[in-house]
Amino acid sequence: MKKNIAIIMGGYSSETNISLKSGEVVYQHISKEKYNTYKVHVLRNKWVLVDDKNDEYPINKHDFSTIINDKKITFDCVFNAIHGHPGEDGTILAYFKLLGIKHTSAPFYQMALTFNKRDCLSVVKKYGVKIASSFYIDKGETINVDEIIASVGLPCFVKPNNAGSSFGISKVKLKKELIPAIEKAFKEDSQLLIEEFLDGTEVTIGVLNYKGKIKVLPMTEIVTTNDFFDYEAKYLGKSKEITPARISNEIHKKLEILAAKIYKILDMKGFTRSEYILVNNEPYFLEINTVPGLTNESLIPQQAAAAEISLQNLFHNAIEMALKNEQ
Repeated sequence: MKKNIAIIMGGYSSETNISLKSGEVVYQHISKEKYNTYKVHVLRNKWVLVDDKNDEYPINKHDFSTIINDKKITFDCVFNAIHGHPGEDGTILAYFKLLGIKHTSAPFYQMALTFNKRDCLSVVKKYGVKIASSFYIDKGETINVDEIIASVGLPCFVKPNNAGSSFGISKVKLKKELIPAIEKAFKEDSQLLIEEFLDGTEVTIGVLNYKGKIKVLPMTEIVTTNDFFDYEAKYLGKSKEITPARISNEIHKKLEILAAKIYKILDMKGFTRSEYILVNNEPYFLEINTVPGLTNESLIPQQAAAAEISLQNLFHNAIEMALKNEQ
């Protein structure tokens, strides 16, 4: 009997529309002959199953089911395509854990840890992973501009601690730009991370559990016409994404080992995309995305294609690994 797969998408963050696009790509590429697939929009004002006619069926949150034509539909597995809260931060995955429903992401604790940039960096640093110098601010704290600049220098990056798709991030070049950048970031989160600027080559690497083994996908070098790899660069064509990255075999091997090491350290499942800056041929870890974009413009699909893995195989593998996983 075919398994019922719910593809959850949407979420409660600034990444809602991107997530809806990612979920639609997943839905289009999963074989309907192999699985019964359903699109489930998880939004602040409603949780609904949406069919191909755009008819909506409310989700019963007591057991994550719905009724279609007087028939109750339950799900064997959830494909998580929610960027940001509540999918990428582990919130909804704790709910699925309580219900005993399997899903394509890491366990909820690992998702929460990696979504919190500060906590994630503090963990990997203990294992000798190089990271940028940083300064933390919480909303309501007194902001000492001179202290921040003395700690991380200029230019620097101001980032929301819990956010994705580069929402709320600013590159600050001048002292007078720091407070406006902090105010912008606080619109996304109540915790901020201010990091030193690392001048080097940006590389992003997909890592996943593929057929039961950790697989590092071909790496992508990011060359952006903007100041950094921001929302426009990621989604509006303001960057050049070169896969495989133009790096030596030696550096490639070093990054491949590091990316797999971080995947293991953080006890990841499913697919991830981690980001690095190469400074004098030394990789500095920036962050890891545990629900990376899956739109046609996104990096994981590009890297999978370079590895000669079709999107169907990529998505089917995620479901198969989830169904085998003891949660």
